[in-house]
Amino acid sequence: MALGLARCFSGFWTPSWWATGAAHREVVHMSVDSFDVGDKAIYPARGLAEVTAVEDKEVAGHTQRFYVLKVADTEQTIMVPVERVTDVGLRRVIPTEQISDVYDILKKRDVEIDTQTWNRRYRGYIEKIKTGSVFEVAEVLRDLYLLRNDKTLSFGERRMLDMAKRLLVQELAVAKNMTEADLEGELEEIFKPPADSADSADS
Repeated sequence: MALGLARCFSGFWTPSWWATGAAHREVVHMSVDSFDVGDKAIYPARGLAEVTAVEDKEVAGHTQRFYVLKVADTEQTIMVPVERVTDVGLRRVIPTEQISDVYDILKKRDVEIDTQTWNRRYRGYIEKIKTGSVFEVAEVLRDLYLLRNDKTLSFGERRMLDMAKRLLVQELAVAKNMTEADLEGELEEIFKPPADSADSADS
């Protein structure tokens, strides 16, 4: 799902805010450091990426330095100006000491699920995912899993759940040094429907 985040530039994909001047909402959960070639990074709404190069390019008569990123699951290449890393929300994988905070969000059950129309909920979920915050993505995933325990999700809701799961699985697998399959198994266990719900579904 593109979500309008990128456009093509000189054979690479670059963030659309570079053309429009519209910066994404700043992620305040963790500070952003510089990146080296080989580092893993999280790009909002696209997920896990690897820094494959740091290059200087001339843009509108000025030389700018770019991080060249390869997105893990699509092999797409994205260029991010070094000076705009914070604006675009590019960040490092969540540190080990914050992993438990993500799991606390996933396991929380006394939450009020939005009962607005799907279109309005969808816009809210998109805004959370576009922040690039692992905590916001965890909230989207949790809310959709809990909603799925109460009703059959629409096609759009299923796609959103799959997207949030993919983003979270990719990052947590790297943070915990686990395979994505094992991490996904952990999530399925966390969101296993209550026994009475499963029994009623089978009857």
